[in-house]
Amino acid sequence: MAGLTLKQRKFCDEYIISGNTEQAAIKAGYSKAYARGNAHKLVANVSMKSYIAERMAELDSKKIAKQDEVLRYLTSIMRGEQQEKTLVGEGMGEQRIADIDVSAKDRIKAAELIGKRYSMWTEKVDVSGGVVFITGDDDVAD
Repeated sequence: MAGLTLKQRKFCDEYIISGNTEQAAIKAGYSKAYARGNAHKLVANVSMKSYIAERMAELDSKKIAKQDEVLRYLTSIMRGEQQEKTLVGEGMGEQRIADIDVSAKDRIKAAELIGKRYSMWTEKVDVSGGVVFITGDDDVAD
């Protein structure tokens, strides 16, 4: 982001990590005296505030799965393309970790979640046609 000094950017990045204005200011290179009394002013700076918001949005987008990623994952489970780890007894109290196919129960649950996304199990009624009111025998066509 243009307009911020290196020290200001370092403050913003440290503030994102800790959420503590005083600590962030000290780590960014501001004096302890300034940090103790004036660090809150740094966060109030419009340019720094927008830099922090931009960085937070960037971090959120990397960490949070998007709709297509979730649907791809659920589809791979439903199709049996995923495996899970489980403990398998070896005898004499010993166990080992083994990969097994995802259970049918989990595959069905994935299919249900995908179906829910596409509204596959809801009653659909088409109400786009016209409505005819019949008030008596005279209105009924032969």
